Amino acid sequence: MRRAGLVVWGAHQLARSLVRPGITTQEIDEKIDAFYQERDAIPLFRGVPHPSPGKPAFPAVCCMSVNDEVVHGIPSSRVLNEGDVVSIDTGARVGGWCGDSAVTYPVGRIADDVQRLLDCTSGVLQLAIELMGKRSRWSDVATEMASYVRDQGFSVVENFVGHGIGRNMHEDPQVPNFSTPQYRRNHDFSLEPGLVIAVEPMVNMGSKKVRGLADYWTQSTVDGKPSAHFEHTIAITESGPVVLTGAPVDGESLE
Repeated sequence: MRRAGLVVWGAHQLARSLVRPGITTQEIDEKIDAFYQERDAIPLFRGVPHPSPGKPAFPAVCCMSVNDEVVHGIPSSRVLNEGDVVSIDTGARVGGWCGDSAVTYPVGRIADDVQRLLDCTSGVLQLAIELMGKRSRWSDVATEMASYVRDQGFSVVENFVGHGIGRNMHEDPQVPNFSTPQYRRNHDFSLEPGLVIAVEPMVNMGSKKVRGLADYWTQSTVDGKPSAHFEHTIAITESGPVVLTGAPVDGESLE
């Protein structure tokens, strides 16, 4: 799975170099599509069926969600402007195994409160990774994640959660960024070596509630305030958590 994770990391380095005022989300998606093709990587998102029968499948390689869009935004001719933020979520299969990662990128200079939102969301993902090496149950990690976000004055999206990942993008277990008594009773899981999960906190500046848009996929905040999304694919090993979609180490290469 590290091979897939490295390719997805590379796709995000490409995205980082492309995000700027004046570019369209479709242009970024096309560049990442070509990047995957060059590496014989199969995009995970394109063609994913809609959960509601009769609705269109997802048409793109990346989810690109701008400003108040939380997740599942469809790349288009929309031009990014100075002060926007764009959440890019992408995944690929390499050699039969999957990697999945998301980053929210600033477009030029952004407002201070929006930067704090991005810092909080990336920070809570890093907190989760650290805690995965110190806690035995996911609910303990999720409880601390929710407290971290709440203490900074933001809200955790509860409509969408992370997931197990392996040969398929979405596998058991579900991986929420919050914990409830019902979840702990019925869905909690142990953090044991061999487990690989995609942890993906989505954090809103205002209300945690979301609404679907007319394209059947994009989810937006109900109050129009900004949202941020960060994600890594993480393996639990005997020596602790390993970020499979992290930067190359020890001479690793994308080639």
